[in-house]
Amino acid sequence: MKKTLAILMAGATVWTACESGPKFRVEGTVEDAKDSMLYLVQSSLDGPVRLDSVRLTEDGRFAFEAAAPGEAPEFYALQVGGHVVNFSVDSTETIRVSAKLGTMEREYSIEGNVSSQRIRDISRMQLEVQERLVALERNEDLLPGDLRDSIEGLIEGYKDRMRKEYIFSDPESAAAYYAVCQSLTDVGGTFLLFNPLTNRADVKCYATVATAWDNAYHDAPRTQQLCNMAIKGMDNTAAPQQRVLDVDESKVSEAGIFDITLPDIDSRLRSIKELKGKVVLLDFVIYGANGSSERMRLLRSLYEKYHGQGFEIYQVSVDQDIHFWKFSVENLPWVCVHETDGSAVSLYNVTDIPTFFLVNRDNEIVLRSDFMEGTLEDNVMKLL
Repeated sequence: MKKTLAILMAGATVWTACESGPKFRVEGTVEDAKDSMLYLVQSSLDGPVRLDSVRLTEDGRFAFEAAAPGEAPEFYALQVGGHVVNFSVDSTETIRVSAKLGTMEREYSIEGNVSSQRIRDISRMQLEVQERLVALERNEDLLPGDLRDSIEGLIEGYKDRMRKEYIFSDPESAAAYYAVCQSLTDVGGTFLLFNPLTNRADVKCYATVATAWDNAYHDAPRTQQLCNMAIKGMDNTAAPQQRVLDVDESKVSEAGIFDITLPDIDSRLRSIKELKGKVVLLDFVIYGANGSSERMRLLRSLYEKYHGQGFEIYQVSVDQDIHFWKFSVENLPWVCVHETDGSAVSLYNVTDIPTFFLVNRDNEIVLRSDFMEGTLEDNVMKLL
């Protein structure tokens, strides 16, 4: 079976020169590999980059040094022919690897950081699942329906283990990144184990790791990759606009404002009445809905333009998944709160999402989006 670097993206293999500055070191032995070429490869976002190589002698010893990663962990591999050992590097540590060529992927030992040991465990499980997948596809006794069910059960069981043991348990780690970005191969070719572009549940995995990496490694290219995949996945897999609740319109007053007190991303209770003295956009949203990202960009532009004049946004999310909500609002500058029981939606007679209200400086509702004339910006300017 063909061996691949598990998290590499397509791209040409190139050589790179050594650089000055802080370095990490990887050393150890590969037994039974005399005269074989051993390569140190960086698993970059643009494809595999060969950093160094050595022809192994009788004792199989090797040692490489390379430029240490910058602001975030980076991924590397030791490669001999089709045999690969994947690992991660945080900074300037020394990674020690001991392996035999014939069992290199399965039985190697690795020291230097915890994530590399967890990546080793993931790689072993991935190899086992890959072999079982191939065996199922070659089993001529299975009917098509049974084959499909067996493959789906195998893959889903493996994904569930990745979610529980590696992704949700420690999303900031390099092992979590490795787990969520891995791929498998079947008769149709190579596919992502977690594909946020087609699977709503997989978006949650990407969003969880993306949020953790954004907090820990905000400016890293891999963080941007995770965030982009999660956001695009949310857009691709979003349900159509939903009608949330139908309630008696007599319960909603046209004057004044009903108070809403809901938790923000830090679990701090935020009341809309606290914003008295400002012009407020009370906005009911589903961040996972189609068009949500574009709408947030428009609101951000409006907020940045008029916030200094007393404009504020109080945004109520009714997303069912709180992880998606937290990821979506992480970098929004206005008040973002979340509700799960529908009470605020019912109170304001919201039947379609998104729906917004404009509130004047005296905490009085003066406009509902259903009956707005002119642009939102025009109406905000009138109240300011």
